[in-house]
Amino acid sequence: MTTFARGTAGSNPAKDGLTRDALTVLQPGFTGTTAPDWLLRRLGEGLASVGLFGRNIASPEQLASLTAQLRTERADVLVAIDEEGGDVTRLEVRTGSSFPGNNALGAVDDVSLTREVAAELGRRLAACGVNLNWAPSADVNSNPSNPVIGVRSFGADPDLVARHTAAYVTGLQSAGVAACTKHFPGHGDTAVDSHHALPRIDARAPVLSARELTPFRAAIGAGTRALMTAHILVPALDPDHPATLSRRILTDLLRGELGYDGLIVTDGMEMRAIAGTYGIERGSVLALAAGADAICVGGGLADDETVRRLRDALVSAVRSGELPESRLADAAERVRSLARWTTADAADDGLSGEDIGLRAARRALGITDGSTGGGSFTPLTEAPYVAALTPVANIAVGDETPWGVAAELARLLPGTETGSYAGDDAGTAALTAAGPRRIVAVVRDEHRHPWMATALDTLLAARPDTIIVEMGLPQSTPRGALHIATHGAARVCGRAAAEVIAGV
Repeated sequence: MTTFARGTAGSNPAKDGLTRDALTVLQPGFTGTTAPDWLLRRLGEGLASVGLFGRNIASPEQLASLTAQLRTERADVLVAIDEEGGDVTRLEVRTGSSFPGNNALGAVDDVSLTREVAAELGRRLAACGVNLNWAPSADVNSNPSNPVIGVRSFGADPDLVARHTAAYVTGLQSAGVAACTKHFPGHGDTAVDSHHALPRIDARAPVLSARELTPFRAAIGAGTRALMTAHILVPALDPDHPATLSRRILTDLLRGELGYDGLIVTDGMEMRAIAGTYGIERGSVLALAAGADAICVGGGLADDETVRRLRDALVSAVRSGELPESRLADAAERVRSLARWTTADAADDGLSGEDIGLRAARRALGITDGSTGGGSFTPLTEAPYVAALTPVANIAVGDETPWGVAAELARLLPGTETGSYAGDDAGTAALTAAGPRRIVAVVRDEHRHPWMATALDTLLAARPDTIIVEMGLPQSTPRGALHIATHGAARVCGRAAAEVIAGV
């Protein structure tokens, strides 16, 4: 490993060890499907990580070309992505994921299947040159009204979440892709989305230890190479600072009590929970001082000016004595250590992604036959009308990725038509558009959206043979001639549901 001497305020930034370390701990994003000149220049100056989002990906071939371009400037660059599979996909942002998400895997509760799915997802990422995945979510979704976790969680039982988190970490890392387990110390019991404001969890310490921390202990035991912090306030652990900025949580609890020695990555610093209160520069300094090693930024702020601002803020904090230089150097070395790990050879075997993903999605289906008269559901033979009752997507999921069953039903039952509805008149509007055709109503978290429940009431009152497909958390009582719970909105989940409806 090359070492650089500590520089002075007037040094050339490319040769200034302090400046290089400040760049090394950043994980910025950028726009476009090729690397901009400023990003390549920063890699030459010490930047060691790059974060990719849906806007950067057009195809696997293009992504492989992009990561190769990054490595011409820095061979050991960490290329990170937010690829959870299921609802949160960047690799297949325009088509929907080939892999079911955590809630579907938790519903099956077969750890070997979870390990296989994660390993195949890892192989697909590695083939494109991605070596750090901001996944899995180890959050215990104990609050079913949680607006941002939901089907991204394996479930509400801590032990179930723990065993599947460990299996996912093992599978992903078997492909040479580092897992970044999130969102420490646990985002599942929140009622606020940290993209918009600062959530708070008021559980007592013994509850937190038994519930929130159990999956993270399992992830650490499985050797997760990275952990991502949560922008949440947990007064029982630290009444004054959100976890991302808390020394008590990151250093005393995570490093000390839990014995974790890998990379600690912050959640996106431009999220309002941090940016709206501390600002990204101040927040980044406080996060490093608290024990974080890498600053994730770039989901929203994705330009050279952001990198410069954060670099300069960290350098200034060291020079003023606010941030110990040894803490920054330690953080930078942890980034470099992870980069060295990702060069290890990876396994390359198993089923193809579509095979394992579809098999998992089929196994995850929860089917309730509500046919009247004691009969069983008869698969459709004629093209239906698909009424998609569409809520506003949270920022983590985004609104670029298609979801539902219409496309898959159209493949199986040509002539299938569809429309998207929301609001108080959704049910009436869907009935009018459907005409005499059989209705398939697709929902996402019916229990969280009163207008959605009202729309289903309207549809079922007029058309009791309506089929309902729930692609979010199946918290509401099943109803309809057939009720299918997919436990997520990945493309393969839609395909599995369509197969049942069409009887194939």
